[in-house]
Amino acid sequence: MSNIRNFCIIAHIDHGKSTIADRLLEYTGTISRREMKDQILDEMELEKEKGITIKAKAVRMSYISKSGEKYIFNLIDTPGHVDFTYEVSRALAACEGAILVVDATQGVEAQTLANTVLAKDADLEIIPVINKIDLPTADIESTCEQIKEGLGIATSPILVSAKEGIGTGDIISSVILKIPPAKVLKDNPLSALIFDSFYDSYRGVVVIVRIFYGKVRKGMRIRFMASNVEHEVLEVGYMKIKMVESCELSSGEVGYIVSGIKDIHDIKIGDTITESINPTKHQHGGYKEINPFVFAGLYPNSASEYDSLKIALEKLRLSDSSLVFSQEVSVALGFGFRCGFLGSLHLDIVRERLEREFDLNLIVTAPNVIYRIKSKGKFITIDNPSKFPNISDVEEIWEPYVETTIICPVSFLGSILNLCQKGRGKQISMKYIDAKTIILKYHMPLAEIIIGFYDALKSVSKGYASFNYKHIDPQLGDLVKLEVMINMKVVDAFTIIICKSEAQSRARYLTEKLKFIIPRHMFEIPIQVMVNNKIVARETISAVRKDVLAKCYGGDVTRKRKLLEKQKEGKRRMRRFGKVEIPSEAFITILRMNE
Repeated sequence: MSNIRNFCIIAHIDHGKSTIADRLLEYTGTISRREMKDQILDEMELEKEKGITIKAKAVRMSYISKSGEKYIFNLIDTPGHVDFTYEVSRALAACEGAILVVDATQGVEAQTLANTVLAKDADLEIIPVINKIDLPTADIESTCEQIKEGLGIATSPILVSAKEGIGTGDIISSVILKIPPAKVLKDNPLSALIFDSFYDSYRGVVVIVRIFYGKVRKGMRIRFMASNVEHEVLEVGYMKIKMVESCELSSGEVGYIVSGIKDIHDIKIGDTITESINPTKHQHGGYKEINPFVFAGLYPNSASEYDSLKIALEKLRLSDSSLVFSQEVSVALGFGFRCGFLGSLHLDIVRERLEREFDLNLIVTAPNVIYRIKSKGKFITIDNPSKFPNISDVEEIWEPYVETTIICPVSFLGSILNLCQKGRGKQISMKYIDAKTIILKYHMPLAEIIIGFYDALKSVSKGYASFNYKHIDPQLGDLVKLEVMINMKVVDAFTIIICKSEAQSRARYLTEKLKFIIPRHMFEIPIQVMVNNKIVARETISAVRKDVLAKCYGGDVTRKRKLLEKQKEGKRRMRRFGKVEIPSEAFITILRMNE
């Protein structure tokens, strides 16, 4: 048991983490070549489509060295996008070491830097690996220099080509030699950290744990310390691509526990599991809790799907603990949920998973951030623009800010500086890693980067720039509330908070777009945009007119006039009591307003 190695693979997106995991699984004989397929740990259809890892995956590998020594490797493959940093932090809490992968053609990128900081803060042993050395554009010497100077890692990196299988044995040797073995304390009371979970239709909630002290076996009575509920263990085992049942899990191991939990509220990621009759005093501190920073409303297309959406969100939260939600009612959209996300990609992934995995049709409102507002001498927190207080009562508006790290080639510097300036950014530093690559640090409002900024950055840099951010203290902002009125009624789902200088142009854009998206009705529909209770833009959707004079043969002009007046009065009544149908494309228009 002293030969257990618990480690994760961390890297920037698309640097080859999942491919290296594939080669390690092959090299250790965990999976045969016949069963092997690319990115085997990326099980979700979305992960394969987008070519990214969304969920951290744990897998156990057995290995016998040339000297005959037996080892157990518990590997966790982690996501690389900034929106899934929470998944990475959870994986780091269960490990003693990390394999840091850097693409030889791209060099050190923003998320590489961020993940290195996380691994150092968790006091993990870091093994640097340079991948894709077989490509003609690989610059191994420059990448080595960037790892040493930019990341502050003096260890010589391992050179590999995950696609060709070059250097896999060197990674295994380094894991054995450099990553400290897991501490084995079997005789202590049970203390297990829950770092992941998922819902199984037959078994209930399955929790993925790292055992720090003691052991857990079938039939044991366990207690979840945060919720203070007890359950009997029905099954324990470990993940070897599939779930493999075992007699027990002991100190130092990573595996799963099934205890027939049907109430998903009993589980909290980061909680400690202990034995009921002999509880531990070593409750694990877990990992740093990350609060959501981007909020949006999720509403079912049909009111009958509300309960299905609620159940789907609760099940999804088991495998994605960074998702938070609460019930919400909108005048325009009815009953739905206010959901919190770590970023715009996280929002997009959650929406797609809900639609695909749970067969739901959803309407998503424009994402927004949390504002802290001083009103009548008191500070209030606003996570929904429609709850914004009357502008006459507002004294100060504090908006969330982030420190962005952009790593890019020097040739694209001018375009990126213009983009950051347009997003109300303040430059903090500019540092050259080498003659061709530069690191930029900016302080920017979070609201400016949650929609479209990443895509714009990739566009102006032809895909070469990388981007990461961390949250800093909020700052005062010159902001206004923008409301959309359709047929003289405010549609709360369209309400947004924006910079005052951009209000006029945004208002015109919205009215022009909505005029073509909203279908014509039997009555005239005015579309107006208000900023601080003043109308700043207007468009009118003309009514669909029925020819009431078609059957009017003969007679004087008064007869025709009576028919037209009657039609006019009918349209006036219809405008007062008629309901405007707003298609889902209108809400997508708000989402794309920054693109």
